[in-house]
Amino acid sequence: MPQLITPTERLRTSWLEAHAEWPPGSGQDGVGMWLAPESAFAVPEVFASWVGRLREQSDRTRPVPEGRVHATHWWIVEDDTYLGAIDLRHELNDFLLRAGGNIGYSVRPSARRRGLATWALGAVLPEARALGLDRVLLTCDDTNTASARTIERNGGVLEDVRQTEIGLKRRYWIAL
Repeated sequence: MPQLITPTERLRTSWLEAHAEWPPGSGQDGVGMWLAPESAFAVPEVFASWVGRLREQSDRTRPVPEGRVHATHWWIVEDDTYLGAIDLRHELNDFLLRAGGNIGYSVRPSARRRGLATWALGAVLPEARALGLDRVLLTCDDTNTASARTIERNGGVLEDVRQTEIGLKRRYWIAL
């Protein structure tokens, strides 16, 4: 049975195995990789520091870097195996409103087609409501039919498809 957990350095080996499944340079939405240099994840101290920054990002009393917002990160795990990640951005800045949305998620390639993203998104929506949000924006690449289905299965209503600085995006709102 999958679970959402707070990121932990205890799962470093499993996280690295999952990371190796992705093509080099590919994005992993919801992972928060911008908080650490990708080439250094294999170094235990760097990984632990990155995990600490992921956990700190939800603390609204701590400042976040310019252009960023507070976010809560969870890892999707099953039997101590890292399967993916999902994050909830507490507010929308201009970039997130145009292209990124409130919630990002990804599932490691070997764990796809099991409904994990749909399940994780459904589990995070009450967390968004608890933060006081009355709706959330989710985006996906226009060609990512699996992500579009995930969003639609959780009540997403398509607002538009638009060209953004990170490509052609489908933009959905989910009322909470």
